[in-house]
Amino acid sequence: MRVLVTAGASGIGRAIAEAYAVEGVRVWVTDVDRAALANTPKDWGAAEVDASDEAAVKALFAEIDAAWGGLDALCANAGIAGPTAAVEDITLDDWRTCMSVNVEGAFLAAKYAAPMMKAQGSGSIILTSSTAGQFGYPLRAPYAAAKWAVIGLMKTLAMELGAHGIRANAICPGAVEGPRMEGVLQREAAAKGMSRDDVYKGYASGTSMKSFVTAEDVANMAVFLGSDRSRLVSGQVIAVDGHTENPDPKV
Repeated sequence: MRVLVTAGASGIGRAIAEAYAVEGVRVWVTDVDRAALANTPKDWGAAEVDASDEAAVKALFAEIDAAWGGLDALCANAGIAGPTAAVEDITLDDWRTCMSVNVEGAFLAAKYAAPMMKAQGSGSIILTSSTAGQFGYPLRAPYAAAKWAVIGLMKTLAMELGAHGIRANAICPGAVEGPRMEGVLQREAAAKGMSRDDVYKGYASGTSMKSFVTAEDVANMAVFLGSDRSRLVSGQVIAVDGHTENPDPKV
């Protein structure tokens, strides 16, 4: 089996790549973080690629096709948090950047994976959305809009590609322990005039399991969706979030 994980050199993407590698899957990762890429295992494919740069993405898939002759699973995981601010304070440039990385990155990965998967009559496309793609989130307009769009893209891919034996699903992580969420907590605390710890407690208390999740929790779902164990699972929005009940975290 062969898998590509975008933004796979650190964070959730790295956890996904490592989980696949444990299963004996051949792994290729992309990232914009050159240092993180240099720290990936030597038996992984690795490439510095901006997920929103079509020429770079096209060249990447040509390289993968030449090296592997196909692709069994795509984990389009590249994304950024975007600004944390009231809608009237968000610049159009910040909005466009967030949409470009999160939505166009997923679109471009699917665009170039689809022909490879069609040729072999099988494949699994896994898009990383967010619980922000299921609810509205105050102070996160660009991110929430982008993650809703990712789900719309996934639903369409599932319908368009299913006849070719290709499945598409979206994973919606909740609050994931790690540096990216830590940045969100700090920015949201500043925007709301709250402490970082109170914002953290608000996120955790907004789930029925009263907990953040880990990157490994998300990775386990990605491996399942890429495997034959989920052969008839397609078009699904699957939250890995401890069951989010309150999309506006507060104490």
